[in-house]
Amino acid sequence: MAEKRNAMADRKKREPDDEEALRLAETTDVSPNQAKDLMHKHGKDSAKVEKEAKNFKAEG
Repeated sequence: MAEKRNAMADRKKREPDDEEALRLAETTDVSPNQAKDLMHKHGKDSAKVEKEAKNFKAEG
């Protein structure tokens, strides 16, 4: 069980990967680079990042 918690903690700390950025880009219509930037800025909270991406696209 501790290994699972450590894996989740590591996932939150690591860099966003291309697969995650592409998924965000496809679902929110931002570019993959913009998606990565948003993931760096807002962390691994996918709901928050997706909300920010939608706001970002609406403003742009």
